[in-house]
Amino acid sequence: MGWPLAALLALTALRLALTAILPLTPDEAYYFTWAQHLQAGYLDHPPMVALWIRLGTALLGDTPLGIRLLGPLSVCLGSLALYDAGNRLLAGRRGGLYAAAFLNATLMLGAGCLLMTPDTPLLFFWTLGLWALARLIASDNPRWWLAAGTIAGLMLTSKYTAALFLAGAGLWALTCKPIRAHLRTPWPWLGILLAFLLFAPDIYWNATHGWASYLKQGGRMDGFDPARTLQFLGELIGGQALLLTPLIAILAVRGLWRLRADTSPGARLLLWLTLLPAAIFLEHVLTNRVESNWPAILYPSACLAAALAPQRWARPALGLGLAMTGLVYLQALTGVIPIPAKRDTSALQMAGWRQLATEAAASHPAFLTSDDYAIASELAFYAPPAVPVLGLTPRWRYFNWPVLATRGETGLLITRRQDTPCPVLLGTITRKRGNEPVMRYKVCRITAASDAKEFPRP
Repeated sequence: MGWPLAALLALTALRLALTAILPLTPDEAYYFTWAQHLQAGYLDHPPMVALWIRLGTALLGDTPLGIRLLGPLSVCLGSLALYDAGNRLLAGRRGGLYAAAFLNATLMLGAGCLLMTPDTPLLFFWTLGLWALARLIASDNPRWWLAAGTIAGLMLTSKYTAALFLAGAGLWALTCKPIRAHLRTPWPWLGILLAFLLFAPDIYWNATHGWASYLKQGGRMDGFDPARTLQFLGELIGGQALLLTPLIAILAVRGLWRLRADTSPGARLLLWLTLLPAAIFLEHVLTNRVESNWPAILYPSACLAAALAPQRWARPALGLGLAMTGLVYLQALTGVIPIPAKRDTSALQMAGWRQLATEAAASHPAFLTSDDYAIASELAFYAPPAVPVLGLTPRWRYFNWPVLATRGETGLLITRRQDTPCPVLLGTITRKRGNEPVMRYKVCRITAASDAKEFPRP
């Protein structure tokens, strides 16, 4: 690969440096608490993100770099896997190179890999799953189903959206004649068995916790409202055009359109792994919003389709994508674009949490807490260790954390919700980016009515 490999390694080094500098987002602080007391399942997601954070912090400590370490590294390895898959599925070596380059130039991956969320391992294992099936096609060796099944199990343990990979691969096998012959061998079925054996601990955890995670993730449906549906559809299409970056999005659609008449196993695989999840997301907008990160699973196959574009189109698409991603990096570091902090996504997510936690703990209360999991998680990461942070809302009962005897103790509740009952309002504190306000919070004095779960701390 020569210079492309050198460019990938340099980009990975840059991303690792950024992960060390940027403060934690609320979701990352939340997942960090998972990693301190590992479980087979959690209310929101399966446990893979906690396992990745645990490994990173074991190597580099309870720091932003330790928490995020496997993000940029997994993108580097996933890019190599996509490069290999592209060379096997598309004619010539250029296909794999451009597919990997396109994936790294998307705003979703370029910015997303700096953060550690369940989508980080999901996208890595999804890409590896695509690579394993590309190897299956190239070799016609059905034993590759064992690798695909193992990867699918790790994928399921990352996020439940991985079920769409199994569905897409299954429909591909049923509808593609050369691959359908494999279904008469034991290998695909053994692969499915391996997937569910790896996923079994999460099933057991849910079975012993009232199926809490499955009910939470499956209960996102609202009633149909045509006006809201049009709004959600516009947000989905516009958001993905931005996150895929405009020119790469156009090339991906063009490539998928070209593949529609191609009956080869590789083309059919790319279509199933892109169009099936896309159809599910389009169905979801009939009743609710599709979060911007969900369609990330389409990106590996979409970038492979985009790699069918002529070279004269590919280079401007790469240039625009990398420029947009670089601008996001610069904004997160410096706030160079004059966007008010209250409207700047990077400031809303990352700015001022340490200052907020320090100010909240300044009066040395018996404990800190919040009715918002994001605020509570940031307090737990950044507040002085001498001040306990408690989980008082029902969400925390699903966590295997120690219980602290706090009945009758007086502490502070930090909230941004105006309707939260506040027995004694002490005032407000403001989270800031430098001297510029980002968000204001109420400070309430409360008395613990019972003992509560104590957040694990760095």
